[in-house]
Amino acid sequence: MSEFRIHHDVNELLSLLRVHGGEGAEVYIDLLQKNRTPYVTTTVSAHSAKVKIAEFSRTPEDFLKKYDELKSKNTRNLDPLVYLLSKLTEDKETLQYLQQNAKERAELAVNATASGSISFTIPSATSKISMQELEELRKQLGSVTTSSSVQQPLELIRKILRDKQNKKNSGQPIPVFPAWVYERSALNGDFLTGSSLSTDTTVPIGTLPLASQESTIVEDLLYVLIGVDGRYITAQPLIGRQNRAFLVDPNLDMSVKELVTRILPVAASYSTVTRFIEEKSSFEYGQVNHALAAAMRTLIKEYMILITQLEHLQRQGLLSLQKLWFYIQPTMRTMEILASLATSVDKGECMGGSTLSLLHDRTFNYTGDSQAQELCLYLTKAASVPYFEILEKWIYRGIINDPYSEFMVEEHELQKEKIQEDYNDKYWDQRYTVVQQQIPSFLQKMADKILSTGKYLNVVRECGCDVTCPEAKEVIYTLKERAYVEQIEKAYNYASKVLLDFLMEEKELVAHLRSIKHYFLMDQGDFFVHFMDLTEEELKKPVDDIIPTRLEALLELALRMSTANTDPFKDDLKIDLMPHDLITQLLRVLAIETKQEKAIINADPTELTLSGLEAFSFDYIVKWPLSLIINRKALTRYQMLFRHMFYCKHVERQLCNVWISNKAAKDHCTCFCQAKSKLQLF
Repeated sequence: MSEFRIHHDVNELLSLLRVHGGEGAEVYIDLLQKNRTPYVTTTVSAHSAKVKIAEFSRTPEDFLKKYDELKSKNTRNLDPLVYLLSKLTEDKETLQYLQQNAKERAELAVNATASGSISFTIPSATSKISMQELEELRKQLGSVTTSSSVQQPLELIRKILRDKQNKKNSGQPIPVFPAWVYERSALNGDFLTGSSLSTDTTVPIGTLPLASQESTIVEDLLYVLIGVDGRYITAQPLIGRQNRAFLVDPNLDMSVKELVTRILPVAASYSTVTRFIEEKSSFEYGQVNHALAAAMRTLIKEYMILITQLEHLQRQGLLSLQKLWFYIQPTMRTMEILASLATSVDKGECMGGSTLSLLHDRTFNYTGDSQAQELCLYLTKAASVPYFEILEKWIYRGIINDPYSEFMVEEHELQKEKIQEDYNDKYWDQRYTVVQQQIPSFLQKMADKILSTGKYLNVVRECGCDVTCPEAKEVIYTLKERAYVEQIEKAYNYASKVLLDFLMEEKELVAHLRSIKHYFLMDQGDFFVHFMDLTEEELKKPVDDIIPTRLEALLELALRMSTANTDPFKDDLKIDLMPHDLITQLLRVLAIETKQEKAIINADPTELTLSGLEAFSFDYIVKWPLSLIINRKALTRYQMLFRHMFYCKHVERQLCNVWISNKAAKDHCTCFCQAKSKLQLF
């Protein structure tokens, strides 16, 4: 974590806790930096921390339930946060302060929302409620509970995602499926609950002999396993994203029913996976989820082939309930893993890099279970293909093509010309930024290098040079991180070399820096002697009386008459008459992004009129891409150094003039004394 990030987080924390006065943020920042350790929370420490918090909590069940919910959503940095909270439980002083602070904040929140919150007029216990009042109360309560608990419909979620993506890609609208794809529910491979398609008369199964019950229920199970209701086993309607439940005829023989309940979880998993595939196949959910859904669809096809083979055996009378249980068991584990992954992606609302992080973590968690790990590895490889295609374009060519906002690097529309205008313009930092939640966990360590690699190449591309890494290779997902590190390192080294050579050779960075040194650090002595001699009378005037074009002409003359005439970049030097003196300029710079910034900028100008000497400074024209390095911030620093040195040079000239005047006066006095003594002799 950078020093700026620590400073930002500490200030934000103090603001949230409403801490004012005291020693300030600097003390805490210094303390944090001195005690920084490369500690990584392990599974064991996170588990012990979780147990410690549960023991400390008044409602341990709620805490553990919330932890499991966040864990299922693959929430980033959950274990480090739990470890930190467990440490806070040991610090009584901090804990007491936080409890008091929470109490004060709760009181403020209650007072703030008392006037604007939803209020219900509940009649007193002694009065009777009319039917109209009861209906109104039911509507009010229903509106609140619905808005907080019921999940948004899929159509609304797709519309929100589509609007967000179209806003980002204004020139290229995101493709969408036609409406009938979603309206015709029969196209879905899942159960059609609430519709009675079968017109067959159902014989009560309890009246059938045991052998007939078994053969009938086997036929029903084969239908249920592919998402079709049977006669005696039917799927229950879903509420939200819960797992599918089934209703089995209660008159079924208990021995048969016991075996049926063991097989039904496969049908529930199939239902979950099928719904996930149909939902994530939409363009709105991004390419990674689409690729994951396609890989799951391939596995479901193999599952359907198995069910077809079992149906063939059933028609021949060779499939008993025990055989069905035997044949379905190997598939049970696969369907369970697929359903678990689908549920986790849904709960976490994962897209792009966050989906890959979840898949990668699951792959590692299944170490020791070769079948489960191989399955997760297959899914992760398939899902990572579109993500790695974006990554390859970025690190090999400096191009970002991310229409669904899935990649770890996000592009912002900024104008590079502002670098020369705004002191605090953050073009380099803000044109391309890292989106933390979209960084796959297996690329977390290389995120900064990935960002820098593409930015280096992008700078060269914006200058009209097409660059492609000669060592470009296809990036393929693997559990060995060394493969990613080596490829990214090679791309990073190439991009660094290309940009450095471009700046040093084609754009002559060193020559520009040497030119800036000549003028801003007063390296050219004869030039400044000529310039100050020419402009001495002009700079004595008030700044409002000075004609800038006259100073520019004198500057041009001084450049041509001195050794600075050999400088190829002398024409980039310009005159700048500042509206304030050096001290005010320093205060304005120090106040940037602080509470005092507005007050200082809007402050009344000083009553003293600035002289040309106090307002004078040089400016320098820097073109892209050198403006990334010699930006307005760097030039302002050079300007402040120059203004101080230039004023010192003026003082030196004045002292020299005084010394010369005194020496001349002294010589005159000596001559006068000698003449006087000679006259006295006569």
